[in-house]
Formats: sequence, C-alpha cells, structure tokens
Amino acid sequence: MSIIVAEGLVKQFPGEPRPAVAGVSFVVEPGEFIVLLGPSGCGKTTLLKLLNRLYEPTAGRLLIGGVDARGIPVTELRRGIGYAIQQTGLFPHLRVAHNIAVVPRLLGWARPRIEARIDELLALVGLPQSYRSRYPRQLSGGEQQRVGLARALAADPALMLMDEPFGALDAITRSRLQDELLDIQRKLHKTIMFVTHDVEEALRLADRMLVMREGQIVQFATPLTILTRPSDPFVEQLVGAEDALRQLSLMRVGAALTRRSSRAESTSAAATLPPLRLDDDLRTALAQLLSSGGDALPVFEGEREIAQLTLADMRAMLRRSTVAAPTALEPTR
Repeated sequence: MSIIVAEGLVKQFPGEPRPAVAGVSFVVEPGEFIVLLGPSGCGKTTLLKLLNRLYEPTAGRLLIGGVDARGIPVTELRRGIGYAIQQTGLFPHLRVAHNIAVVPRLLGWARPRIEARIDELLALVGLPQSYRSRYPRQLSGGEQQRVGLARALAADPALMLMDEPFGALDAITRSRLQDELLDIQRKLHKTIMFVTHDVEEALRLADRMLVMREGQIVQFATPLTILTRPSDPFVEQLVGAEDALRQLSLMRVGAALTRRSSRAESTSAAATLPPLRLDDDLRTALAQLLSSGGDALPVFEGEREIAQLTLADMRAMLRRSTVAAPTALEPTR
C-alpha cells in the first residue's frame, strides 16, 4: 500500500493571487526518500505542511497509509509523523532526554520503554549518553539537529517530514549529517519527505526528486533521470543538468564496466589509491583516475581484482544515460 497518495491538492491562501499549491498529484511508496526541490516560494514547504495538516487543503484529497487524512484526528495524525525543521524546534527549558521523549510521553509509553528508546536514539544519531542531561543551549548547531532528528524518530513513525533541517549548518557538519541520515534510512527504511533548495543535497539524498515551480510539480523522477533528461529548460537550469560531474556522482562503477577480467594490470600509482569498488560513484573514480596518472583503474570485489575501469567507460556511460526520451513523471518504483 502506498504511504502517501495526493490527488489534486490545492492550497489557496486568502488574498494571494495564485494558489501556493496548485492541484498536485503524486504517490509515495513505503521506504522512499523523496526530496522536494525548487526555488523559494514554489510551494514545497506548503506541500509538506499539508501532509501533516499544519495547513488544511483548499481542495483535493490526501491519503496517508490508505486513509483519508481528513478522517484522522489532527493530534493523532501528527503523533504518527516525525517532523524535523531547520530551527530544530527543541524546547529550550527541557533537557535533551525530555525533548526526545515528548511524543512517546504523549502516547502514554511506560517509563522503562521511553528510557530505553532515548538511549537507542542517542546512539543512532551519534551522541553520547552523557548528553541526556544537557539543555539545547549547551549543544552546537549540529548536535541540536541530531537531537531534533532523534525526537522526530522517537515514536518510530513510518513517515518523516523534514523541512531544510540542515540548512543553517556549515558545510562540513551538513555533509556529516547527510551521511548519518542516509545510514539511518538504510537501517530503518523510513519514508522521508525532505525539503531543500540545495541541489547537491537533493542529488545526494533522494531516491526520487519532486521538482516544483509556482505551486506545481514539473518533474518527479530519480536524480539521474532529472539530470540527464530534464523535463524542460527550467529543470535543466535548476539542477545544472549539463554538469557532467554531477551526473557522474549518480552513476556507479559497476554499471559502467564494459568488460571484466580475472586479473588486470594496474599502474603503480593506481595501487597507492583506495580500492575502487563496484558501488563507488564515477565522480570518485574519475578523481582517482586523474590522480593515478594512468589509463585505467583496477576494480575490486572483496580482495579480488575483477576489472579495469577506463575513461572511455565513463564517457560511454554518460552517453548511454542521455539516450532515452525525456519524461516528467516516472512510474513509481
């Protein structure tokens, strides 16, 4: 069963000349990481808030887990959805443990279960147990975001909404939290709706990207499809579709190999670089190839070298990715 089904959702604010969300329809399956991308004012945050009824739709229909959202009491709906925002939304007068425990307490969990969940989540987001007794003001920005993420996960929701949660952080902290969020997603298989205006962040995190403009969806597809087959010039310019390095960052070594061998000759320079694996992205591979000074790099599976990756392989992969005709809305996986 699809976890989100939106049918013709509209949000018209009084006094505004056009709807903030203008009749959008889409489907999200369980476990998908969906990134909403678009310029400021395109409607992505408004759409996110429609999903947990912080805003009520002017028209249209929204199903959450197969149930009409209007038929679910608002408090019950929101307690079943994790929500993380850029400002973290932590209660400054509550210690970290109490901030994490807010929703489980509202749900009436027993204290031992709550305490165990706090311990589990602190470990999951990479914070020491000693932080339980700290106040938000005693944490760095990145640590506060980790606590915010832990709180969003506290009641084990199937669906998480995240509104530019890393937007105010420095680049290094942001990259680390992106890595940790991806790791958490791999472990827990949550469905995530994530708003950002950062194209690199969107490409790095998304299973599929929902690109918006003026309240409408202009393309809903995988990052690679959007980069290689943008639906129109707006999407092409927004994501920098002509940037070959961005395209390579979404392609895997294993998909680019044109031949395999049980053993291959590699240069001494290449041997000093980290082993290249089938799941590595081609942007990383290109950097290693240029650093090696050679014509090819060995690819390993376990401890065994199985193939050679060449610059020609990468060029061929780029050419293949642009062959298919453009599509605005891909079928759901």
